[in-house]
Amino acid sequence: MPDIDVRVQGHAGRITLARPQALNALNLAMVQTIRAALQEWAIDPAVSLVILDGAGDRALCAGGDIRVMYEAARRGDTATISAFFTAEYAMNLQVARFPKPYVALMDRVVMGGGVGIAAHGSVRVVTERSVLAMPETAIGFFPDVGATWLLSRKLPMGLHLGLTGTRIGAGDAILAGLADFYVPSDRLAGLAEALCTCTTPAEVTARVEAQAEAPPSAEVCADRAWMDECYRHPTMELIEAALRAQDHPLAQGAAADIATKSPSSLKVTLRALREAEAMDSLDQALAQELRLALSTTAQHDFTEGVRAVLVDKDRNAAWRPASLAEVTPEMVDGYFA
Repeated sequence: MPDIDVRVQGHAGRITLARPQALNALNLAMVQTIRAALQEWAIDPAVSLVILDGAGDRALCAGGDIRVMYEAARRGDTATISAFFTAEYAMNLQVARFPKPYVALMDRVVMGGGVGIAAHGSVRVVTERSVLAMPETAIGFFPDVGATWLLSRKLPMGLHLGLTGTRIGAGDAILAGLADFYVPSDRLAGLAEALCTCTTPAEVTARVEAQAEAPPSAEVCADRAWMDECYRHPTMELIEAALRAQDHPLAQGAAADIATKSPSSLKVTLRALREAEAMDSLDQALAQELRLALSTTAQHDFTEGVRAVLVDKDRNAAWRPASLAEVTPEMVDGYFA
């Protein structure tokens, strides 16, 4: 299909996301194609590994095709919304459980659903051009695609990234547990070719390690003291107040970022991450995320957030409720029901 290139090259099953004009955003047909390929390759003795990359020079994958979800939400088409998220989250679980090396070349923009298709892999490569983020609270949504599981493994960093949508580079991605290896981008093509000759997991690891270098220093997550202090609080109101009280510039920036996000999404995200921290498996986190995805897309803030960020692009969402104080515990309970 034109939006995705799935083929076998040497010993590797190769998946190239091929919607560069849409930053390789995932639609349902792409997700279904990936699911079928992974199911086939998992039991194919001729395929020793999977390599994921993206076409174009802007992104591996900027996320799911949110505009489709926006239009479906506006017309009350819950079937389309449910079909997409059910398939996408099942794909995320397939990636995490894939029995052979799954190498994700996380070059350039990797956001939202791009994190889901890549960061659950077993060999995750970032470059000097990598930009990772989970920016969902800006559109009245929450970090999904298994991100509540991934981010909750590294608190308080995960809380900071999930609540603010902060963009991070290679060093922070590795520190936050979203990537494993740093490989300069000019080596990726050669690395992919070399990986296609591998027949064992040990060979795959050796080929990646041969091209990898020490990652650049983390910029966002290097200083944990202010994060530990601010994100230890049990409520969003207390977290926001603590960030504003800190004189660290990143804390001040986080407070300013949070002030622009959906108050409902912030409280849902905080609870989702805290609950995922206590869970035993990705399966449990994805089950919770599916409930949240269906409830969140039915709310005003989702369509209003997508309108403000992706449709009209005025960045002036009129959230309802408009403040953290107005989002009651009972309202948050409703999202998790």
